Amino acid sequence: MLYRLRVTITALAVGGCSGPLSTLDTAGPAAASIATLWWAMLAGAAVLTFLVMTLLALAFVRRPWRRAGGTSLWIGWLGVAMPTTILIALLGFALTLGERIIARPVPGVVTVEATGHQWYWDFRQPGANGAIETRDVLHIPAGRPVDVRIFSADVIHSFWVPRLAGKMDAIPGHLNVLRIEADWPGEFEGRSAEFSGAGYAGHRFRVIAHDEADWAAFQLGGRP
Repeated sequence: MLYRLRVTITALAVGGCSGPLSTLDTAGPAAASIATLWWAMLAGAAVLTFLVMTLLALAFVRRPWRRAGGTSLWIGWLGVAMPTTILIALLGFALTLGERIIARPVPGVVTVEATGHQWYWDFRQPGANGAIETRDVLHIPAGRPVDVRIFSADVIHSFWVPRLAGKMDAIPGHLNVLRIEADWPGEFEGRSAEFSGAGYAGHRFRVIAHDEADWAAFQLGGRP
């Protein structure tokens, strides 16, 4: 019985790491950086939990070091120094990763516009014969960075494609830019991560990453 329970829990945990909305089953560099930070924070939290449990256990154990002034050493080391060191290391790691995913100018970047509505997304991007507009489907080239200029036509929305990048709010009267990139051709699910009213449950969209041939066809005629 215990063995079956362990197997079931393991299967559920592993299964929760994949899927169209998984932030750990990544398909782009920005999403991979975010997943790396998540694993680092999980490891840091595990170490801090172990230290707290160790201090709790020591509080109930009588040992000679407690009478010899060792209590201050253990509390100072396990209770202050180690947690502070871990938290500072996690903060530095997070800031370093954050710098990597900022949308800085790079050669070959593709720029598209995404406008959130209640409850759909309009996408607009330049094509070979003029602007191409699509609804609830964003077409991008695989292997190239894409800067998404995010607007809102009404209330606050949030643009999020979990396997490609983090989330970015669409705020009325304000422009936000999010860089996404797909490592390979495919279809990726996206949705608004901000509740925006009664139709919010269906506020989702797709991102289709094309290879070079399909992307060229899309640019020419609006269809791959």
